[in-house]
Amino acid sequence: MAGAGRLAALPCGKVSKWIVLALWIVAVAVCFSPAGKLTGAQENDAVSWLPGNAESTKVLKESAQFSSPDEIPAVLVYERSSGITAADQQAVAGHVTQYGELPDVDRDVIGPIPSEDRKALQVLVPINAGSGGWETIGARADDIRRIAADRPDGLSFHVTGPGGFSADSQEAFAGIDGKLLYSAAAVVIVILLLTYRSPVLWLLPLLSAGVALFAAQAVIYVLATQANLTVNAQSAGILTVLVFGAGTDYALLLIARYREELRRHEDRHEAMAFALHRSGPAIIASGSTVVAGMLCLLFASMNSTRGLGPVAAVGIVIALIAMLTLLPALLVICGRWVFWPLRPTYGSDDHTETSVWGRIGRRIAVRPRLTWITTSVILAIAALGTLTLNANGLSNEESFVGTPDSVVGEKVVAAHFPAGAGNPLVVVSKADKVTEVRTAMSSTQGIAAVAEPRVGGGLAYLEGTMTDAADSQAAKDTVDRVRASVHAVPGADALVGGGAAILLDTQRAADHDNKVIIPIVLLVVLAILALLLRALVAPLMLVATVVLSFGAALGISSLVFKALGFEGADTSLPLFVFVFLVALGIDYNIFLMTRVHEESKAHGTRRGALIGVAATGGVITSAGLVLAGTFAVLATLPVVAFAEIGIAVALGVLLDTIIVRSVLVTALNLDIGRHLWWPSQLAHKRDPEPVDSVPEESETALTGT
Repeated sequence: MAGAGRLAALPCGKVSKWIVLALWIVAVAVCFSPAGKLTGAQENDAVSWLPGNAESTKVLKESAQFSSPDEIPAVLVYERSSGITAADQQAVAGHVTQYGELPDVDRDVIGPIPSEDRKALQVLVPINAGSGGWETIGARADDIRRIAADRPDGLSFHVTGPGGFSADSQEAFAGIDGKLLYSAAAVVIVILLLTYRSPVLWLLPLLSAGVALFAAQAVIYVLATQANLTVNAQSAGILTVLVFGAGTDYALLLIARYREELRRHEDRHEAMAFALHRSGPAIIASGSTVVAGMLCLLFASMNSTRGLGPVAAVGIVIALIAMLTLLPALLVICGRWVFWPLRPTYGSDDHTETSVWGRIGRRIAVRPRLTWITTSVILAIAALGTLTLNANGLSNEESFVGTPDSVVGEKVVAAHFPAGAGNPLVVVSKADKVTEVRTAMSSTQGIAAVAEPRVGGGLAYLEGTMTDAADSQAAKDTVDRVRASVHAVPGADALVGGGAAILLDTQRAADHDNKVIIPIVLLVVLAILALLLRALVAPLMLVATVVLSFGAALGISSLVFKALGFEGADTSLPLFVFVFLVALGIDYNIFLMTRVHEESKAHGTRRGALIGVAATGGVITSAGLVLAGTFAVLATLPVVAFAEIGIAVALGVLLDTIIVRSVLVTALNLDIGRHLWWPSQLAHKRDPEPVDSVPEESETALTGT
């Protein structure tokens, strides 16, 4: 065991395994309190999601003296199709008084405002969300509905506008951490049971992944409260599936190698030491690549996207540590019986060579060029589906699976009032130029009315009602026109914000992030692969397959979205899908190519490629199923943006593991041959004999599942 290294021996020594277990028990105890507080540390206010340097973000900060940047107006609409009655007016007036007495309603409630057709009444309730974010909004929306329940028969009522949508979002995300945790755990259990066919073994990787998630949540809570790390519902939800998915992937690779070493070593402690020594570098390289890819999100202009990078990176680092320390210690403590009923006994045969992927590899070897060309053409055709992807943002109606009350209310408002009522366009300018700014704003196409300005501290605050709904493309066009008009006022230093401006700035920031971050991720991945494989051709080939795989996954997903009735996609979808598929897909590249590289030294590249796919095809497929299953859990949430990320990443991972890594890359390995390793010395090593099959009796270790 001396060659295995001290680090590899630490979690699997006869005494040190207990020390490792004890340390993790202490860590769990320390993490208990902060991990449970992560939900409370989330920032789900507007600024936590917005691009930090956007004009709309600046407006939120500049207008703080006129209204809190945390203030979110709830638009209440009452409707009677036969016409509002005097009793309706009286009842609503009583409600307005009660709304003004609610906690967090710091300014006067506006209304009731009758519609021109006298069939609806509108009330605006300014709710100060404070540090509670949409949790506060959700609570006040419940209070509002309770008050409004006492109304005349036949008078319908809805809560909509920014406050209504925030409340519905809060409800959609309520309990998300628990839902994702239990759902992801269920997926992992089922797949591990199918993979190992053991009623006990699945407990160990699941327990290790759960501990890793718990520890990651604690660390992220500390960073959120002490280092100003932005954490919101999006990043917290993705953290759960990422730690479970990636952590279980690493567990699958380690367990597969450990089971192989148990056939070669009578002492299970020695078997685990060698398993860690041989698979540990690949696991560490894979995890490090994912961490590097996630940290590339720090270059994003969107606060929510930039915050996701460190959150995901912390999760992966802790998952790596848990799978390389806690899991090995648990496996060694339990012994061989944990594999029952398929216990790997010392000296037993390894049947990997006759496995499904061993046979597939031999079939690919007959015509590798035809295989990779055909596969590439099919993937390229699938990628054409991206041309139909509408990733220009989701309207309020498109954001939810189903039709929440805020969406119904928005339609009622649009039927009786200017569509932009309750979600105004906001302009902040120098106070001495407010008359010119107001004139420029009110004369702009798309503005129905401009309220009287509020002046203070040398600044003026204006609100304009738009003729179109704030989440429509027409409203975004109005934002551009208003910006052009008010920016042209000399010396006004006017800034335009509000709901429509926020949506427009978010869309443009996402486009910027796509153009900046995607190339950075590719360069980082290429550099890591070049260092790991000590070559240039193989990394370039692998990166090309990654891009092709991403395009095909996004193209197929676009068609699936349309089949599910999703009209559009969130602006961040392409970037998130790319980062997750590339960073996580590199895992499978590394699993496969490090084994091919290892086998090529002994058997030549072509035979090494066949041995590599036979050895890793099963574990890569199992790992892909776990990761796809955990991300698919996101599709169960009633939020379209999350559902689309889950569907696209799950489809991409399956495509990557079953077709791209194991078929396309293997065919390319066989066709390119030793030139893959240029400019290293291995590129000059000729194959000792033609390849027609994996050797019947190979001394090389093969990892099976």
